[in-house]
Amino acid sequence: MGARTSRPPRQPADPPIALDALPPELLVQVLSHVPPHALVTRCRPVCRAWRDVVDGPTVWLLQLARDRSAEGRAFYAVAQRCLPNSEDEEEFPLCALARYCVRAPLGRNLIFNSCGEQGFRGWEVEHGGNGWAVEKNVILVPGAPSQTCFVTSFEWCFKRQLVDLVMEGVWQELLDSAQLEICVADWWGARENCGCIYRLRVRLLDVYENEVVKFSASPNPVLQWTERGCRQVSHVFTNFGKGIRYVSFEQYGRDTRSWVGHYGALVTHSSVRVRIRVS
Repeated sequence: MGARTSRPPRQPADPPIALDALPPELLVQVLSHVPPHALVTRCRPVCRAWRDVVDGPTVWLLQLARDRSAEGRAFYAVAQRCLPNSEDEEEFPLCALARYCVRAPLGRNLIFNSCGEQGFRGWEVEHGGNGWAVEKNVILVPGAPSQTCFVTSFEWCFKRQLVDLVMEGVWQELLDSAQLEICVADWWGARENCGCIYRLRVRLLDVYENEVVKFSASPNPVLQWTERGCRQVSHVFTNFGKGIRYVSFEQYGRDTRSWVGHYGALVTHSSVRVRIRVS
């Protein structure tokens, strides 16, 4: 029988390195790979060192730099030039870059409950005639998160939603950079058996809710028995100057026959979206 070869003695494994033993610059690199929500809710409370990393700009800039799309590269370039200051820390629990990464406001519809799927939540409502109601759409509205709509009555009905752009994650220096566009849109229409009148007004407001610039749409009334369904009205705000904080999205509607019930303008799939200007 052959001689058995002896194995070299097993070397003890090196003990794993604890994260709290990492140099600060390596800790930032490691944490930058954690998804934003987990970074805020799970990593930030661990200890003071981790909280300082999450509250600083570097970890968030590293996350932004990994988006190599045209929009991502354009946004990262603007973000580096327009870093937020720390004056809003008393108003918000997170730094502005963290709020941006968690909320992801660019391209997202910032109107809450845009189709009435949650009743009138999120809207300031003034009822005229028999007031507003929520019903199923007359026809399919493309891209809508819910096939429901708000319906007006025989007197003017009004509703409004105030979008706080900074609360949604778009910090003030970014809003003032002249590199953003604010895109607004609304779907409206009529029943076939009753005419209607529709109005839209969208105002950009400053921190004191003073109007800076506005867009108004007053399409011709829809006549009875002429059409059925919805169409879209839209507008893009560009070069709107500095100091914008809020978007006031305001809708008006009524029918043309003064019928009891809900035969007036239908409104649905309202949207306010912020996007970066890609040159």
